[in-house]
Amino acid sequence: MINVVLACLLIVSPVWPLGENPLPGDPYVVVNKERHELAYISEGEIKSIFPVAIGKEGDDTPEGEFNLLVKAENPYYRKKDIPGGSENNPLGTRWLGFDALNTDGRIYGIHGTNNPESIGRAITAGCIRMNNEDVEFLFQEVPVGMKILVINDSRTFEEIGIDYGAIE
Repeated sequence: MINVVLACLLIVSPVWPLGENPLPGDPYVVVNKERHELAYISEGEIKSIFPVAIGKEGDDTPEGEFNLLVKAENPYYRKKDIPGGSENNPLGTRWLGFDALNTDGRIYGIHGTNNPESIGRAITAGCIRMNNEDVEFLFQEVPVGMKILVINDSRTFEEIGIDYGAIE
């Protein structure tokens, strides 16, 4: 009986992803560096668009389609040994780490900020920075394992979403 239950769990596992990702309807995030914006796509439609800061020249935000690997509330800032939750922490209140450049989700990420004036600029060390309230919303919506596309493109989010299979 236990073997049957284990076999069923392997077949109907809630672990993301199951098969091709994204499928139309799956959660998907697109960051457009040209526009300094992030689109959250779910159920085949653009749910929200947020302003973001991206990597500065020489510390460019890597482009490509990546996997969300790490979600953290009040992340610790290792580079300067700043604890999570500190008002001095430049990562803000949430961390969504992805595997850009074959990293483990702890180097590149989408995160909050303690400097809201930086949003909309090319100013980070390669991460994608959002207002805290925006990244807190996104954090609640996205599952580990989903795809994040970072692109530099003049097309609309709808056109990009269709091209990458997130929107039919």
